[in-house]
Amino acid sequence: MAKVSKKKKEALAKFDKSKVYSLTEAVDIVKNITYTKFDASVDLNIRLGVDPRKANQMVRGSVTLPHGTGKVVRVLVLCTPDKEQEAKNAGADYVGLDEYIQKIKDGWTDVDVIITMPSVMPKIGALGRILGPRGLMPNPKTGTVTMDVAKAVNEVKAGKIDFKVDKYGIIHSAVAKVSFTAEKIADNAKELISTVIKLKPAAAKGTYVKSIYISSTMSPGVQIDVKSIAV
Repeated sequence: MAKVSKKKKEALAKFDKSKVYSLTEAVDIVKNITYTKFDASVDLNIRLGVDPRKANQMVRGSVTLPHGTGKVVRVLVLCTPDKEQEAKNAGADYVGLDEYIQKIKDGWTDVDVIITMPSVMPKIGALGRILGPRGLMPNPKTGTVTMDVAKAVNEVKAGKIDFKVDKYGIIHSAVAKVSFTAEKIADNAKELISTVIKLKPAAAKGTYVKSIYISSTMSPGVQIDVKSIAV
């Protein structure tokens, strides 16, 4: 049996793992049980009553968090020359096309988000086996395939995140840093949860949101009462 560290024992002693808390209470607990020396991420795990293997029960989308993620997001824009300056002015970290496609083929994926244009997608399709597993493949549904590259860059830099249910029916996403105020963490968490609830597939039967847990890097998870989230 794995040994429980002293700090984890202290954290577990500060709340009841069998209890379900309101969002506000859960955020306060997570801030109180985080002992990392760095600014830990605050994560949400939302377990849904869907079967992701069925296309009509897939849940995916994007949301702009009101207070951003607290993370510096590195953005690559793959575009035609006429859009390059627009992307640079919006704050993209890397801008270009063929040279970056070749870099990616050679193994470079040192970015967080890739934005591109519809006309360029045929060239990027060949990168699917590299970008797909890393969650970097541009997709029109998440706004990363667009003619308005400046708007897309601005949204990502402002705190727009993409989410997708995994094969176990769980959406996992970082929504803040533990250094944020409790109010800002709660606002960001509520924004993601509310968006996921609104995306309930018509084919999903029974309980849609089965459980929600909030945690920080290396902290125990605290269960949130779904009913405390007013949509």
